[in-house]
Amino acid sequence: MRDERTEGPQSADAAEDAVRAWRRLADSAVLLDGFHALKHAVRFGADVPVALAVDRASALALADELAPDVVRDLAGLLVEVPDELLRGLVPRLHPTGVAALAGRPARADNLAALGRQARTTPVVVLDNPRNLGNAGAVIRLAAGYGATGVVTTGDLDPWHPTVVRGGAGLHFATAVERLAVDELPSGPLYALDPEGADIRGLKLPDDALLAFGSERSGLSAELRARADHLVSLPMRPQVSSYNLATSVGMTLFHWSAHSTQAP
Repeated sequence: MRDERTEGPQSADAAEDAVRAWRRLADSAVLLDGFHALKHAVRFGADVPVALAVDRASALALADELAPDVVRDLAGLLVEVPDELLRGLVPRLHPTGVAALAGRPARADNLAALGRQARTTPVVVLDNPRNLGNAGAVIRLAAGYGATGVVTTGDLDPWHPTVVRGGAGLHFATAVERLAVDELPSGPLYALDPEGADIRGLKLPDDALLAFGSERSGLSAELRARADHLVSLPMRPQVSSYNLATSVGMTLFHWSAHSTQAP
């Protein structure tokens, strides 16, 4: 039986038109690398003007299996193109053979969400992070916990394609921006530091800023001076540190265990 959600004729010119659109938009759009990034972007309301697949039917079958809520949307978006053509448009073709472009959310909208009074979930602050993959993993965690957003300070672009890949497209599920320390939203700032108070004795407020230092040098002097509280995670002696995403996950879990606002 024909399934109208996943089937539909593709005109001879559809691939050519889609590739033209890709080349026109690629420099300014967000690259969604793979099926899962596209799935999450669509699920959380991203504007996706072009989506390509090496095997459209297989991509839609994967959606039917893993994300039936977006099958109809993907059926209207995905255009099949030859493998070698798609490989020429992306830095590295994802194993799912899917890639798409999305419009970046308006900075003003993100800043409004981050600065909203009486926030009901925390903002994660990454102070001068260095590793793109770690930043993506943190954004994925923040989205999962329903955090208001993720803010980075320093030079790393939180919308870099590698960060978006690491975040599996979940940038669209939370507010992601880069700000200077003196531009951080208001709210009590809890900074993770080995010299801080044991987190197990604290209740983190829902409107907290949860700040984490860089993988190499920890908190900057500027952010440390801005902090209202220094907080430490439990750690066995002689173990030097946790991975950044692990630290964020532990802290958000602690917050969620004591909050009625957690998912």
